[in-house]
This record gives sequence, C-alpha cells and structure tokens, in this order.
Amino acid sequence: MDFIISDIQVEEYNKFIGDFGNWSLFQSDDWRQVQELLGVTNHQLGIWEKTKLIGVFQFFVIRARRGTFLHVRQGPVLIPDYVIDTDLWDTLIAYFKEQARTQHAWFVRIGPRIANTKAYQDFFKRLGCKPAPIHAMDGEYGWILDINKSEEELLADMRKTTRYLIRQAQKLGVSVSSSLDSNDFLTLYEETSRRHGFIKHHGIREEFEHFSRKNECKLFVARYEHKILASALIIYFGNQAIYHHGASVTSKVPASYLLQWESIKEAKKRGKKIYNFWGIAPSENTNHPWRGITLFKQGFGGRVQEFMHVMDIPVSPFYALTYAVENYRKMRKGY
Repeated sequence: MDFIISDIQVEEYNKFIGDFGNWSLFQSDDWRQVQELLGVTNHQLGIWEKTKLIGVFQFFVIRARRGTFLHVRQGPVLIPDYVIDTDLWDTLIAYFKEQARTQHAWFVRIGPRIANTKAYQDFFKRLGCKPAPIHAMDGEYGWILDINKSEEELLADMRKTTRYLIRQAQKLGVSVSSSLDSNDFLTLYEETSRRHGFIKHHGIREEFEHFSRKNECKLFVARYEHKILASALIIYFGNQAIYHHGASVTSKVPASYLLQWESIKEAKKRGKKIYNFWGIAPSENTNHPWRGITLFKQGFGGRVQEFMHVMDIPVSPFYALTYAVENYRKMRKGY
C-alpha cells in the first residue's frame, strides 16, 4: 500500500486527536504550542492512505548533551486497524530516519499508546526498534481512577487510611483553593526538587499559562495556617483530568490527601470520566524512587494502566553513547 506523509491543517489534526488520541497529551496541538514557546523545533504531520487520514503525529527536535534525537512523544496516533500495519510502519520508519539525518539526530524515540503485550513488542523489534534505556515515563505505567461514580462510592473505594487522612485534614482546617499564580507552585516545586534530588521539569510556567488561558488547566494549593503545604497542576485533556505535576513540604498535616480529593471532585464537575494519577512504580521494584508516591496514589482507589515501553529507532552509530548514558542513569537512580 502507498501511504503519504505530509503537512496537515491544524483543525483536521485536532479532530483526529480528539477522536483517537485521548491518551496522547503530548501529541496535542496545545502541547506543540507550549514547546514552541520554549523554542523547541517541531513538525506536525498527517498520514494518508490515498484520501483517508489514518494517523497523525508531531515530532520535537531534542538537542541534549547525550545526543540530538527526534521525539514522537506518545505517538504516532493511528486508527486502531493500522497500529501494526507493516507497510505503514516501513513508510514511517523510513520517514523518521530521513528527518533525523536532516536534523543531524542520532535516533528517533517513539511512544505509540498501545497495550504492553509481547506481540506488540516483538512486532517493533522486527522493524529494528529497540526498547529505550529509560524508565517508564509520561504515564506509560500509570494509575488511573474511574470517577463516573458518586462521591460516596469513591470515598468507600479508597484505602481506609486515605479516607481518614482526608477527613483529618478537613478537621484541622486545611483549605484547598485554585490559584492563578504559577509561583505558588514553582516555589514549592523548587523545594521538593531539592529534597528528593530529582531533575526539575522545564517549562511548567509556560504549560500552566497556556492551558489555563483555555480553561484546560487548574492549579490547586492546600494551605494550613496561611502556609502552602501542597500544590498540584491538573491538565484537563479529552475525558480525563491528569495530575501532571505535584509539590509539597514535609509536614504531619495531611494536606496532600485533601488536595487530591478536591482535585478529583473538580474533575467530576467538569464531566471527566477518568482521574489520571500519572506514573507509578512497578510493583516488583520495591526500591523504586517512586515507591512512596505510588502508595499515596493507590490509596485513592483505581487501577493500573500500562502501555508499551517507548522504542528507539537508531540512526547513527553514536546512538550507542546515548544508550550507555541513559542506561547508566536509570540504574544509578534505582529505576
């Protein structure tokens, strides 16, 4: 079959993402606009079989010290019938490699949102893809809560301790409100980063400002005795509310529990069906750095959602350097 990859009108792109890309926030045009504000080179394209649009994707050119690469983050987004179409993927991989060479990139990183099955893994390995040497990111192995229930049912499904701590925060007088000032979050985030030793995400302010202008984002802050103890940035995308960033101070006051509960209730008011807690630690890795936050998230009830791990398409022999550096970092941090 012949497939055509070319530029696409943003209206057509957005409609396709709305129909097929509910789990692909980073393939949305809104995310592209945020990256554009940060100066990241990007390209947005459609995939046609004759006159039928069967897929879309956007890639970002990431210039990092470990090597330049093209990032098709949480994509491509395809009509289900074409997810493992060999002819289509031969066309896509040839296109990705051509673009990578144009950008002097060492590899292409893809992350189609498909189930994590051995059949899918083997399919991509046969195409010459390699599992990326990084830990599960971007909600690839995540925890989601179906919120199309009453508040009483949601509370009943929580871990007993979680339910108690929500009520304890209420009794102590913790207040949760929304904020239009990103500094309320970023100051706390800086402190959280220092305490836990993680690398801070770049562009949170731009993300908040862009999505909040469209009423697709809300910044929640939990205060106790006029001091901010916890904060969460929630993105509303498709039928879900995504707990994308969080920050807190060390405290015996369980403000974070009430913060999440109020965030869940807001998602219900907006008619969302899913509250996406984002990434968690795999159950078999008891020493994972996310172990503590995983237990916190799971206390609200819900279930695991797992997608296939991101894959790399090597283009240059220098990819071996990137592979070694990323694999070392993953092992050193305990992922």
